[in-house]
Amino acid sequence: MQRYNQIFSAFRTAAVVTLFAGATTLSLQAESSASAATQSLFSYAQPAAVDSPAFLASVATAEAPLGAPDNSSLNYSSSAGAAETASAEGMSFGGDAAPQPPPRHYGRRPVYSDSWRNADGSNKYTFYVGAGFTAPTGGTANYLTPSYSIQVGAGRNFNRKFGLMTEFDWDNFGIQGSTLNKQYSLYNSLGAGLPSLDGYNHMWSFSLDPTYTFWQNEKHGAYVIGGVGFYHKITTFTTPTLAGYCSPFYGCFSYQANQPIDSYTSNAPGLNVGLGYTYKPSRFGSAKFYAEARYVYTFNSPRAYDVSGTTSYFNAFPQNSAQTSYIPVKFGIRF
Repeated sequence: MQRYNQIFSAFRTAAVVTLFAGATTLSLQAESSASAATQSLFSYAQPAAVDSPAFLASVATAEAPLGAPDNSSLNYSSSAGAAETASAEGMSFGGDAAPQPPPRHYGRRPVYSDSWRNADGSNKYTFYVGAGFTAPTGGTANYLTPSYSIQVGAGRNFNRKFGLMTEFDWDNFGIQGSTLNKQYSLYNSLGAGLPSLDGYNHMWSFSLDPTYTFWQNEKHGAYVIGGVGFYHKITTFTTPTLAGYCSPFYGCFSYQANQPIDSYTSNAPGLNVGLGYTYKPSRFGSAKFYAEARYVYTFNSPRAYDVSGTTSYFNAFPQNSAQTSYIPVKFGIRF
């Protein structure tokens, strides 16, 4: 047994010595490989000696005079790279070269082509309504007085300057007090027995009126207008009278009203000419306010005065068939 223990101890000692020797050998081999690699790396990175003939020859070859680089030895790897380089070299930032980017070119005004606007952007159609006053002139002022006026019209604009309007006008007038007194005496002399006399006159007309806008900016404009038309003139004399009215709810009652006793009409062609001013409150809309004054003249055919009853007509007021002139002044809005 003792001999067996001695043999096992000798075997263990030999194994330990063998393992230590193998580990030492591997460590020495690794250090040798690392040293060889380090020497190889430094052998490539270490430059030649500055005083060696090879180093001096390389420096002499690399020296070149300062100035523009020599691109003759460059070789572009692709046609795309060459194109980009040429494009970059072509850009110039000097004062004599063309500016980059190219200058902006401004075109003409927009051209419209729809059913509501002309080529210059103006509205093809115009609608307007206005009201104001009218004043008789010349011989008409001898028997009529100023009163109110109403106007409605529509038309076609061919461009920003020229248009053609169709218009309806109602021009109302009063009758001079001296004229009413004369008529009152005349009617009573013929046996009318009137307690008093009143009356009114008006003219309604349809006309065709070309317009020309001679000045215009974003907000303001001025135009001339004139045309020809048909004019219907009416004068009516009235007297106050009592009238009655019966209602199933309130019964019958009487009131005072003006009863027509004599009336005259006259139809005639006429012409008008005037000036107008427009104001556009918003540049984004088409509505415009306008103020306008015209001179109107109608070519009535005079009829003779005759109250004798011996002719086919009774004419106690020949002024109604006389030629008429007046100035209507109107304010309104255009679309």
